[in-house]
Order: sequence, then structure tokens, then C-alpha cells
Amino acid sequence: MKPLWTPSPERASQTGMARFMARAGKFGSYEELHRWSVEHREEFWNLIWDFCEVRGSKGGRSLVDGERMPGAKWFPEGRLNFAENLLRSRDASDAIVFWGEDRIRKRLNRKELYDLVSQLSQALAAAGLKKGDRVAGYLPNLPESVAAMLATASLGAIWSSCSPDFGVQGVLDRFGQIEPKVFFCADGYLYGGKEFDSQDKAKEILARLPTVERCVVVNYVGSALKIGVSLERFIAAFSPQEIKFEQTQFNHPLCILY
Repeated sequence: MKPLWTPSPERASQTGMARFMARAGKFGSYEELHRWSVEHREEFWNLIWDFCEVRGSKGGRSLVDGERMPGAKWFPEGRLNFAENLLRSRDASDAIVFWGEDRIRKRLNRKELYDLVSQLSQALAAAGLKKGDRVAGYLPNLPESVAAMLATASLGAIWSSCSPDFGVQGVLDRFGQIEPKVFFCADGYLYGGKEFDSQDKAKEILARLPTVERCVVVNYVGSALKIGVSLERFIAAFSPQEIKFEQTQFNHPLCILY
């Protein structure tokens, strides 16, 4: 089958894949690189860490029991923080461009995202969140959702989320298993041009999640606050500063998915 489009040799030579192939050695094709990555797994993953300039401590071996699946262990001595690697840049370029259907538009540049994560991280730490604790998000795909997830990860805590169009029991079936300490939700959400309330369902959910100590509400559709504390009030006491990223093992849990 003929490809619909093929990049020019000049354009192909400027890609990240081309740069990685050059760093790895003289491979004439992607197929050769793929074969090498399978046959020389430990070398491949060691190079991936270096090429991607991962922030953290790599430790010794990059792969142990690589022939086992499941059972392989990547960077067993490594220490890093996921959020630190995503937030390494703090310039004025776009980090998130958000459209909430045709009603709401937001942009966060990389510095603004870092600063928001910094405030959230401090607020969560002050609320007692620590490494291994769970944070639940009953949220649309908002910029604030991304920031809350990264702030959770910065502390070595574990993020989990559900869409706000889930019913009460569907959310409890998921969050009830993980015993979250902090619960984020939005005041409402948009779907098909219509506005839907989130707080009434969130109130029912919280009544059956006894482990939740703090509920933080993101102002999305402009509804009056009915539960918890607003995001603005939650972070008001904290100014943006350098984030203290908790270093975790490479295989430390980051998110709980369903």
C-alpha cells in the first residue's frame, strides 16, 4: 500500500527519532533500531534515559529480569519525580490550550502552569497529603485537572480520576477502592451545549467516602459553591515558589486507572 504522505529526507533528518538513531549508532532503518531495542534491552533503556535527559538518579542497571513480562523491573535503583520532568520549562510558551465546547477558553503558559502546581503542591502538603496517599478527581479535562494531578505527583502521592458524567455509584465503585484523602471536583460541566451540575452528585459521593479530609471545588461553569472549599481559597495562602519534588522509585505508582 502506498503511503498517503512521506516526509522529505531533510524533514525526516530533523525529527527526534532521527536524532535518537544517530545517538544509538549507525542504523539504516527503523526496523534495525527496533530489532536492536529488543535484542539489547538494557542498553536501549539506558540510552533512552540519557537521550531524554531524565531528571533524577538513574542508579545502576536499567533493566532487571527483562525477559519476564510481567516481572521486568526498569531502573530498580533509580529515583525521580514524574512532575519534575514535565515541569522542567518555565517559559512563556503554551503549556495548555483549553476549549470548553464553544463557551470557555483558557490558556496556561509553562510558567503559569508551574506556579499553579507550586501553590497546589504546598496546599496539599499543608493539608497533610504525603507520599503514597491517594487524590481523587471528579473533573472534566480542565487545565486545573492537569495541575492537580501534577501537584499530587510532586508529593509522591497517587492520582485517580473519573469523568463528571459518571453516576454516583459508578464513582463510588472506583474511588471506594482507593480511599482518597483529598477530593477535587468542578462546580459543573458542559455537554452538548448544556450545563450540568456536579456538586449535588459530589455531595452524595463524599457522604460515602469517609477517608476524604478535604474537598476542593474548581469554578468551571460559575455555579455557587455548595460543598468544600474553592480552589482559589485552597491555594490563597501560598505564593508560587520552587517546588520540592519528592523523589520516588521508578516503579512507584503514579495514577490509578480503571
